Amino acid sequence: MLVNGDPARVWGLLDTGAGPEARLVAAVYRASAHVHRDATAGVRRQLLALDAARYGDLELAARISAVVVAGEPASRWQVEWSTGSQVDARVLHVIPHHFPPVDAVATAVVDGRSVAVTSGDDEGVLVWDLVTGEQVGEPLEGHDGAVQAAATGEVEGRPVAVTGDNEGRLRVWDLATGEQVGDALVGEDVRESKYLLENGSVCAVATAVVEGRSVAVSGGYDKTVRVWDLASGEQIGGLLHGHDDTVLSVATAMVEGRPVAVTGGYEGTVQVWDLVTGEQIGEPLDGRTGRMGEVATSAVEGRPVAVIGGEDGTVRVWDLATRQQIGEPLEGHTQGVTAVATGVVEGRPVAVTGGEDGTVRVWDLTTRQQIGEPLEGHSMECPLEVWAVATGVVEGRPVAVTGGEDGRVRVWDLVTGGQIGNPLRGHSQDISAVATGEVEGRPVAVTGGWDGPVRVWDLATGQPIGEPLQGRTGGVRAAATGEVEGRPVAVIGGEDGTVRVWDLTTGKQIGDAVQGPTGDVLVATATVAVTGGWDGTVRVWDLATGQPIGNHVHGHIGGVRAAATGEVEGRPVAVTGGEDGTVRVWDLVTGEPIGESLEGHTQGVNAVATTVLDGRPVAVTSGGDGTARIWDLATRQQIGDPLQGHTGQARAAAIGVMEGRLVTVTGRNEETVQVWDLSTGEQVGLELMFPKPVNSLAVAPDGRLVVGFGHEVAALSPR
Repeated sequence: MLVNGDPARVWGLLDTGAGPEARLVAAVYRASAHVHRDATAGVRRQLLALDAARYGDLELAARISAVVVAGEPASRWQVEWSTGSQVDARVLHVIPHHFPPVDAVATAVVDGRSVAVTSGDDEGVLVWDLVTGEQVGEPLEGHDGAVQAAATGEVEGRPVAVTGDNEGRLRVWDLATGEQVGDALVGEDVRESKYLLENGSVCAVATAVVEGRSVAVSGGYDKTVRVWDLASGEQIGGLLHGHDDTVLSVATAMVEGRPVAVTGGYEGTVQVWDLVTGEQIGEPLDGRTGRMGEVATSAVEGRPVAVIGGEDGTVRVWDLATRQQIGEPLEGHTQGVTAVATGVVEGRPVAVTGGEDGTVRVWDLTTRQQIGEPLEGHSMECPLEVWAVATGVVEGRPVAVTGGEDGRVRVWDLVTGGQIGNPLRGHSQDISAVATGEVEGRPVAVTGGWDGPVRVWDLATGQPIGEPLQGRTGGVRAAATGEVEGRPVAVIGGEDGTVRVWDLTTGKQIGDAVQGPTGDVLVATATVAVTGGWDGTVRVWDLATGQPIGNHVHGHIGGVRAAATGEVEGRPVAVTGGEDGTVRVWDLVTGEPIGESLEGHTQGVNAVATTVLDGRPVAVTSGGDGTARIWDLATRQQIGDPLQGHTGQARAAAIGVMEGRLVTVTGRNEETVQVWDLSTGEQVGLELMFPKPVNSLAVAPDGRLVVGFGHEVAALSPR
């Protein structure tokens, strides 16, 4: 069904299954739906198997690969493993029912079950079991417009939800029965004014207990704050005026024994109100956070505090008794803070914030430090704002429930970063270099990306070996493996202009970094390193001594983009590809160019690999013109026609032996990989699709294909 079923029908059925396996299958199907929904069933099979591996379920990946597709051959590839840094790895549940966006989230306990109450622009209010991820009962229906505010509380011992819509109405729901309690709460001024009815949106609501009465405090588009008796459904007192713009957020707390409301306005001010007298307490809290005053309350070391998020991306903490800001702002979000909640994690008071940057961040309010890495499920494809955050407890675990612009509700384990399956998490930015080798008899892959660290992976298990290799500044541009004095090494060229050599057995750097001639290293190979600069120069380095061989020479017009080493008539050579579209061959003993450049590519050469084909030394190059070309290095002639499977820029190339055939593998920045038989020039099997651009790849000695796509790495083997 997943592979051969109509994508529209499968999409509609994703949330009908129950249990963890059904949720995992749904997450796998959604991960690359933007690619496979319009593809053939064969391509869908391959992508779904890859995504199952990204979520850590290799058994599911194997089952998907074995599915028979009418009219197409059996899958040629088995996914051995894949990292999962771009899937929703820390999400316990993904609940996609709301039409985007999700505007409000609240949590409660109903009959011993932890639940979330969510609402959105689709007018619906939904209740979810946070243990199973299943919807509880039917939607709570009654609102006629978008429901932008939700809170939970108790009325006469019953758990209730209070929701507010864009027509100025609040409704109270009995969460045990799913029934509305009484009539909608509407102020007299709203009833009598068509303008207010259409423009008096309720944007925020919170609950509290005031002198034994359960109350709701609401704020809205009309710049006012209102207090409601939830038992009688009557408004308590008059309107609370103080904000100059829309009231975006409301929280309640106890300050010196008095129940208070803390409200944040779009103009950026935060007001504190005495809920007994209805009076404003003191002057507004001025944090200079810009607009968008998002507010939550907590207690830190016994002091009541307000946690305020602003347009400037900072989070500020205020002592509500002294009305003083505590310490410096908490910084981490790169755009405005759009949602704030508080909770307790392992006895520590925390704030959970969501931002326009699509991230969710957890802050220790005592130490004022961010806890762990940002939670990035809402921003996998592109930053989608997080508009709602709530905290709760599920089976003894503190969780955050978040909703946002993507229309999904996500549940996060705040202690462990709980996840579906066990995906490996590796690089946090695009993979720019992949190489393979062997360490103590184990085949390994070495990967580097724009995030800087270099990682070594056991190709058989997919597990990282040791800690990342660090010591550079900036991203990795190239990686190769080889031997120095009998030790397996990785040679890494970096954005900082250096070449570094790492002992793969010990994980230690060997010697000092070698500085390239132009300060920008593009390529490296072993046992010598070949560096190229944006000015077109090429230099050869002896890795044992760290000294240059010969002088750096100019050959390409424009930058050097790629290099490989080989042997021609007994002489060690380097083959380089340039921004000018030419391919050049260099004598590694003298450092001099051999003959004229090889010309054929109409755009820059992005990748080079070398091998021996039918006894002849050859180079395979791929370029921005979308072609791959095979060159006889002895005669300096192109062999056959260009390999023209790609329609976009070919970004990577590798050579290896698969199923007894000498092949070249090419990848492009439009998410595809193709395998070519070097003897015949024919494509082998269907092209492989990936959910992110393919910028680097390698073929291991045992025939495994290692692909760097986006921030991730996957290993595949021929079936």
